[in-house]
Amino acid sequence: MKSYRKELTFNTKSRRALINITPQIEEALRESGIKEGLLLCNAMHITASVFINDDESGLHRDFEVFLEKLAPEKPYEQYMHNGYEDNADAHLKRTIMGREVVVAITEGKLDFGTWEQIFYGEFDGKRLKRVLVKIIGE
Repeated sequence: MKSYRKELTFNTKSRRALINITPQIEEALRESGIKEGLLLCNAMHITASVFINDDESGLHRDFEVFLEKLAPEKPYEQYMHNGYEDNADAHLKRTIMGREVVVAITEGKLDFGTWEQIFYGEFDGKRLKRVLVKIIGE
């Protein structure tokens, strides 16, 4: 069995962003040379997320509205966490959207369902953050 590890880095210009990282993940899979196995992809920060969904702009806007209803950014005083930082909402949004995805690898490709893509969700941006890609298999 082989193992491959790669880190992706992101530094968004906005506080929140949804980025389709499927091309970077597919490139990591090609680099690994693994044809059958599993791929783990996870955000290495507690205010960012990795998740699978459809790459459709209306849906992305729906995510933003949904998350903002559940964990609004402001007023900052509503959160006990906010003191040194103002990112309590980002921690909650990450919890809702999830930390990681695991995808089967079959015949050297991500074994996706129809329309599935991998996304990096940023909820407290404007600084460097990392995403781990770990691939195991043969």
